[in-house]
Amino acid sequence: MAFIHSPSRLCLGLLIWKDMSDQNQQNKSVIWDFWQRLNYADPDQFTDLFKTVAHPDINWNGSQPLNQIIGIDGVVDQVWRPLRAAFPDLKRQTDIFFGGMSGGEEWVTGRGYLVGTFVNDWLGIPATGRKAHIRFGQFYVMRDGKIAESYLIFDMLDLIRQAGFQLLPPARGAEGGKVIASMTGDGVIFTEQDPLETRKTAQLVRQMGRGLRRYNRDRDGGDLRSMSGGDQWHHRFHWYGPCGIGSSYTLEEFEDFHQRPWLEGFGDRNPNFTGGRILGIGDDTILAEGNYAALGIWDTPYSRHNGTYMGVPPTGKVMTLRDFDWYRRDGNYLVQNWVPIDLVDLFLQMGVDLFDRLQVQIENGKK
Repeated sequence: MAFIHSPSRLCLGLLIWKDMSDQNQQNKSVIWDFWQRLNYADPDQFTDLFKTVAHPDINWNGSQPLNQIIGIDGVVDQVWRPLRAAFPDLKRQTDIFFGGMSGGEEWVTGRGYLVGTFVNDWLGIPATGRKAHIRFGQFYVMRDGKIAESYLIFDMLDLIRQAGFQLLPPARGAEGGKVIASMTGDGVIFTEQDPLETRKTAQLVRQMGRGLRRYNRDRDGGDLRSMSGGDQWHHRFHWYGPCGIGSSYTLEEFEDFHQRPWLEGFGDRNPNFTGGRILGIGDDTILAEGNYAALGIWDTPYSRHNGTYMGVPPTGKVMTLRDFDWYRRDGNYLVQNWVPIDLVDLFLQMGVDLFDRLQVQIENGKK
């Protein structure tokens, strides 16, 4: 009997997969069209444009100092109109874009740059009159074909660096210029991908994540071998961190420039911490499509601040984190990883207001 029924179950499974794939393609089409229209819409058209793609009570979340905004009017008035006033010719350049199902939700995600001429101050950051590149990373939750939730990280410190101010110690990793896009040029995914390749990518990222959780601060200290990073990371993989941390171009650089300093400051990774929003990962399912995968956390308790980080002594407080990851797989290894982190929010929790530092530098520069 099992043999008789298995073709029916197989057909049903294929139909479900096909429906999910079709919905994913539709969701991506909605977001991609929205992004292109937003590039050329006048500010007085923003509200109507958002109404075509988002639920009226959209739960919008941005990096510090934007934070949570509920409803279309707030998003338009507090984010997009001020942003376009500061950068009148702002255009989006996207190099990673895909979607899928995760944790019972429909997701679309992307990263890249917003590029425009910085002609008016924005969020207290002085205008330069020059072209600026604002690094962005974003996740959307889609429901009934419209945006229900949005999570967006701008690399504020990189924009501030372009304006001529440095708020943190010099980065250990490489900084300056634009972060490298996908080396294979296929990070913007419009078409249906091989489900087997998608599963391979998700499985590799899942294995990597499990390795990270094997690290124990008290036991391992600066010894990272428990995480077995070399099993999933290519030895010459590229890790692109936010301004203040910088980029690494080998596994050894990644460990020296980011991983050890980070674990010294935030080494708990306590699985008992609960709360916040898990992005692109749920029910042990990584958000993946083809050779690309993504995940993230938002205002999620992460670790105690139990060691000095970038000169800030330990506070002992539980830190929440806003952190995204996009991965590219090549064969059996992860070869590129883009990682925006809301460092402004993290430092604020440690008692350091980086925007206050900016204002002090601005005032000192005026004297």
